[in-house]
Amino acid sequence: MAAIPVERTVVTDSAAAVPATTGSAADLHILVLAGGLSYERDVSLRSGRRVLDALRSAGVEAELRDADVALLPALAADPPDAVVIALHGATGEDGSLRGVLDLCDVPYVGCDARAARLAWDKPSAKAVLRENGIPTPDWVALPHDRFSELGAVAVLDRIVQRLGLPLMVKPTQGGSGLGAAVVRDTAALPAAMVGCFAYDSTALVERYVPGMDVAVSVLDLGDGPQALPPVEIVPRNGVYDYAARYTAGRTTWHAPARLDPAVAGAVAEVALAAHTALGLRDLSRVDLIVDGDGRPHVLEVNVSPGMTETSLLPLAIQAAGLDFGQVLGTLVGRTAARRRP
Repeated sequence: MAAIPVERTVVTDSAAAVPATTGSAADLHILVLAGGLSYERDVSLRSGRRVLDALRSAGVEAELRDADVALLPALAADPPDAVVIALHGATGEDGSLRGVLDLCDVPYVGCDARAARLAWDKPSAKAVLRENGIPTPDWVALPHDRFSELGAVAVLDRIVQRLGLPLMVKPTQGGSGLGAAVVRDTAALPAAMVGCFAYDSTALVERYVPGMDVAVSVLDLGDGPQALPPVEIVPRNGVYDYAARYTAGRTTWHAPARLDPAVAGAVAEVALAAHTALGLRDLSRVDLIVDGDGRPHVLEVNVSPGMTETSLLPLAIQAAGLDFGQVLGTLVGRTAARRRP
């Protein structure tokens, strides 16, 4: 698939590089799962194809397969040494597929099913972050049924009184910015809630923190989790929504982010703390806001980061001076080793 032209700045920071080698991965049979039936199917297919190409470029035997009714028979007939989950949305991130792979005794790159379930549910993940002293914006989770039963106007008035304006409204479960909206005026809040409920039965309403959008990818290639250079996100319309993420020219990325070294260090520390607190493994992407005083606030943590041409994890890998295929080769090699006696 041809690369999608994007506007971005990538600066190599060799000091942040993490050694990556494919090791014995060239002898492995790797399965890349992509597609699924979520709203993010198209993005997942793009991620899967890019992962497939990168693995093959590193000399790793790999094939791409959808997560459908043919998957389990295929796993039984020809068990792979490891699976790379390039599925986004519920299928790849809510822990259910990981649980099925566990039943099949098939190892996979990334965290286990329990940690995935925790990270997938944003209010639960934010509660764990808060319990561990990790900064995250104040929030309320509101199911559609309670929203209706208690009276929409009264509930929204109380939310504004408690959290203030502006607000961020987004689904409690989901990604790619689908159903998310910034609300700067009370009159716009009902429409934002309706738009959110189109993607999830529960809305997360959190205090909007103005500042720099930053994503920090965390990798563990054998020496413990390490933070890659932060990627700064500058959407043209000010909101990093679905169109800004996947439409050429809508967003500029700076890798590494244009942060003071001390702030960059604090951002990396908070991202690593979030990765650890949620019990994650191998890789994750932590999305944060750095406010005007240089303080990072964790928005959410993604256990199955995008791997497309405009995705943030590949940008961070490039900024660290690493090769995408070699990183994936190391991850699948380590994953396959977990299965061996």
